[in-house]
Amino acid sequence: MSEGYSIVNNKKLSRFEIALENGEFAELQYRWLKGNMVLMHTFVPKEVRTKGIGAFLVRYVLGYVREQGLKIMPYCPFVAKFIKEHVEYGDLVVK
Repeated sequence: MSEGYSIVNNKKLSRFEIALENGEFAELQYRWLKGNMVLMHTFVPKEVRTKGIGAFLVRYVLGYVREQGLKIMPYCPFVAKFIKEHVEYGDLVVK
């Protein structure tokens, strides 16, 4: 189901976001530190949390990071757990 959503990099608000049907947003907030993208917080509204939207969002952002040749610092526990469970993204983490 989550693949039907489109993700926008809202640079003004420093977040990747998905506009939901109810007017709310699922989002992954980021900051920049020494040229690295710091993934700060993932938020998915309670009523859609079991639909895989958070994982879809994180997977998209990690793909974006890889395409751009960037590295990340996963401060967000959800992102850190996702990377631990999907080791193919481990190379994107700043050592």
